[in-house]
Amino acid sequence: MAQSTPVSKDAESPVKSSTLILVYVALSVASTDQTDVDLGITTMMGGTASTTISLLGIIGVMSRGAWQVFIIFFPVLGACIWYQQYYIAAARELVRLAEVCRAPLVQHLTESISGMTTIRSFDQEPRFMETNLKLADNWSRPDFYAVGAMEWLGFHLDMLSSITFAVCLIFLISVPEGVIDPSKHCRVSSHIWTQPEHPTGNSSMVFRMLESKIICVERILQYTCIPSEPPLVIEAHRPDHNWPSHGKVAIRNLKVRYASHMPLILRGLTCTFPGGKKSGIVGRTGSGKSTLVQTLFRIVEPAAGQIFIDGVDISKIGLHDLRSRLSIIPQDPTMFEGTVRSNLDPLEEYSDEQIWEALDKCQLGEEVRKEEMKLDSLVTANGENWSMGQRQLVCLGRVLLKRSKILVLDEATSSVDTATDSLIQKTLREHFSESTVITIAHRITSVLDSDMVLVLDNGLVVEYDMPKTLLKKKSSSFGKLVAEHFEASRTN
Repeated sequence: MAQSTPVSKDAESPVKSSTLILVYVALSVASTDQTDVDLGITTMMGGTASTTISLLGIIGVMSRGAWQVFIIFFPVLGACIWYQQYYIAAARELVRLAEVCRAPLVQHLTESISGMTTIRSFDQEPRFMETNLKLADNWSRPDFYAVGAMEWLGFHLDMLSSITFAVCLIFLISVPEGVIDPSKHCRVSSHIWTQPEHPTGNSSMVFRMLESKIICVERILQYTCIPSEPPLVIEAHRPDHNWPSHGKVAIRNLKVRYASHMPLILRGLTCTFPGGKKSGIVGRTGSGKSTLVQTLFRIVEPAAGQIFIDGVDISKIGLHDLRSRLSIIPQDPTMFEGTVRSNLDPLEEYSDEQIWEALDKCQLGEEVRKEEMKLDSLVTANGENWSMGQRQLVCLGRVLLKRSKILVLDEATSSVDTATDSLIQKTLREHFSESTVITIAHRITSVLDSDMVLVLDNGLVVEYDMPKTLLKKKSSSFGKLVAEHFEASRTN
């Protein structure tokens, strides 16, 4: 999968496959299910009302002409209800299963189309075709069974209708003279012959189709029960205007899991990042590095423990007050469709002079000045008209404008060339010398000049000390990571 495949064996994937599947399931609910609610269910409700009125009319006509046929009508109605209840128990789960299995298929198709060039370059068409066929089979199985169950119900209702018609006609033909008025006898007989389907069977089928569509409403309602994020602002716990002034981050017994039924990712992590210092976080894939950053921004709420920034418990303040005081340069640089100005200063808080100053500091000033529209130069969706390195430098320009006391680098240089990496590191040393810089390292060399290095393994703190001190220890985990990095560099 294109987006969920890491660039190397030591790098964490930008987006987890499970996350992408959840996204596509949500998109499926927002598109397919919403369409069924807006169009499909309303149409079926009309059909249900029409069939119900028709059934009541038939009952009225037959009750006036030959009420004796109701001797068989009620058993047939009971049989229809039994068939429907027997069918819907399985059909409802089959429809749910088909929708769940469709999300990975849609995800794989979307990623295959977007990564078509890369797939062909590495001659991976057979592997992706095989994966596509497996996912298509996984979706086709429950979908096929759902259609088969529908046909099963239709067959039995048709058989029931045919038997009912035959019994009613035999009854009307064989009834002795004088029991039923001949005129009413003809009226009821002709009415039965003109019915293409048995009214109770037809009604049962329509109700069954409507009930299967109601599952769409059920899935949409599930999203209304998702807990909301904490409030953006908590008036009773607003931090000072100049908070954080020192940038000290203290983590106490932090435990984090992504859901209540999932295992802990961070298991009792305790450490302190000194204010105004550079701290690096290293560890193998799955050690919990990115989870720690997400918890710092409260994208994920901790199951236990606390994080203090300059003595303020971040769980007590609003999300806006927290996130607006922190800055981050992510691994995957993000640019939005608009202009250079709107990407650097979306809230229009800075002057043109400040924006140009930030561009010059991140070595993009000359590139932007070459454009005819200067700061109003167009940026396409996802910044496709900018290179990966330039997009990362734009992210650097944002944090230079904001000048937060705490800056997080989430493997910010893992996807750029060495020259851009050196430029980013140099700019950070010059302009964030008094800020707290927390770096999640993909390239081990980017944390060798840090003041402190935190080594994580399986959600636990393995080592936390100065790089030089850790490198002197023969059994140091950090030393092993550095040795592996240089060994891999020599091999390549």
